Amino acid sequence: MTIAPALPAPAAVAARAREIHAAWQADPEMRVVLDGCARYTSDWDDFYGGPLISTYSVARDAAHLLDDALKVMALKTAVYELTGDELLAELPVPVPVDVTCHALTAQFTALSRVQQRTGRLFVHSTVNEQINATPWDTGDFTHQAYEAAFGPVDERYWIPAAEAERRRQVLDAAYATIGITDRGMTSAIDYAAA
Repeated sequence: MTIAPALPAPAAVAARAREIHAAWQADPEMRVVLDGCARYTSDWDDFYGGPLISTYSVARDAAHLLDDALKVMALKTAVYELTGDELLAELPVPVPVDVTCHALTAQFTALSRVQQRTGRLFVHSTVNEQINATPWDTGDFTHQAYEAAFGPVDERYWIPAAEAERRRQVLDAAYATIGITDRGMTSAIDYAAA
């Protein structure tokens, strides 16, 4: 019989995440990575993450989302370091923050250098997100560990699962009017030849 590893206590993850986050923040290239991501937001193509935020503006919201993304990455890395389990480390994250994690990890070369210098991996796996498939929700493990490590979440960005789905349905209806369906996975737009 194989026993699946369990998540460590949120307080243990929080303590480790604070250390990891501090190491990343102390790296001389991390500020360049975060500032660069915030400046080059035109590459943040996203129709079901950021737009879940009421009156969303990537120019206004990028800095906060990137800060949260780095903190979430520290939580994931802490779980990985404490358990050695990459699947377990793929914690549920609120959709707008998760999408921002994807934008951050796209800075692959610079983050690789930060990982080498700090000795701290950036643990993130979209494949494992699909396997875990549990949406983030208020009061869950991620929420508890985040608040223990970094203080209260900003409810503007940490949208509970039911509300996120309600907002996605609003977006579904709006996008359907222009031929975008299946949560942005299908387009009925026929681009006629010029």
